[in-house]
Amino acid sequence: MAARTVLVTGATGFIGSRLATALEARGEHVRRMSRLALPGASAVRADLLDPDALDRACRGVELVFHCAGHAHVFDSRGDTAALRHRDVNFAGTANLVDAAGRQGVRGFVFLSSVKAMGAPGAAPVDETWSALPETAYGRAKRAAEHAVLAAGPRFGMRVTNLRLAMVYGPGSRGNLERMARGICAGWFPPLPETGAKRSLVHVDDVVAAMLLVADDARAAGKTYIVADPRSCSGRELYDALRAALGLAPVRLRCPAGVLRFGGEIGHWLGKLRHRPVPLDRAAVERLLGPESYSPALIERELGWRARVSLQQGLQETFAAGCAERGR
Repeated sequence: MAARTVLVTGATGFIGSRLATALEARGEHVRRMSRLALPGASAVRADLLDPDALDRACRGVELVFHCAGHAHVFDSRGDTAALRHRDVNFAGTANLVDAAGRQGVRGFVFLSSVKAMGAPGAAPVDETWSALPETAYGRAKRAAEHAVLAAGPRFGMRVTNLRLAMVYGPGSRGNLERMARGICAGWFPPLPETGAKRSLVHVDDVVAAMLLVADDARAAGKTYIVADPRSCSGRELYDALRAALGLAPVRLRCPAGVLRFGGEIGHWLGKLRHRPVPLDRAAVERLLGPESYSPALIERELGWRARVSLQQGLQETFAAGCAERGR
């Protein structure tokens, strides 16, 4: 097969950089897109809100992986953040998929999120879950998914959405890294065992899913959840993190009621400071509540499997222990 020219947005980010490396290892010509100037002849500078720049970025490209976006982080709230999510995660995606279609791109893979669905119940949910997203981030991702799917038949382009669970791995800087830093610093509480499960997925398994859907015609027009089916409770994650960080296990469990009370204090403290604190009401509910998603559809239709276990992935991610996290 002749090498393709592949555009990767967010190519300097956690997932995008990993994907670009994997594509180059397969012999593809990777065009890295960023809104900042990047070194190298294959790099292209473009803003998702600039259609002309996106047309130039997509010219001569056969396949687009859209990894860029405004991140869903614990301190990204309020009207300003909501506008940013709408502009970048929805309008920016719509701009890019339209530019790809105009330039004759054959395939488009969009990294969405499980947050494009409403919060799940106690059992794992799949793509048919009807609850609507509850956050500005989730609503923007859901709207972007619709824009991507609509562009497929309009331009004769093969499009696929991937709804990712929490992604982790070496270089991740999200909630799991903050949890690890809190454990190392001694302020993160030992979680109780609520039995509520949550889904994660290792970055290498995400990259494998992206490459798979890009090459398989059966993925055209589809939306898939990408998550490790081996979900874990908050307490199991806490214990596994301590082990990966090289810390001794602890038997102590902070009662859920105490955590929720602390979350209320954090919520009001954040309002007084006009800046959210790490453990507020929303953060506590995320830690204690269920957030489990089923990847059965992509497993059944395309044969994708999560290969990296939680223990293996955490050991790889936090191999340096607490030394590089301020302890």
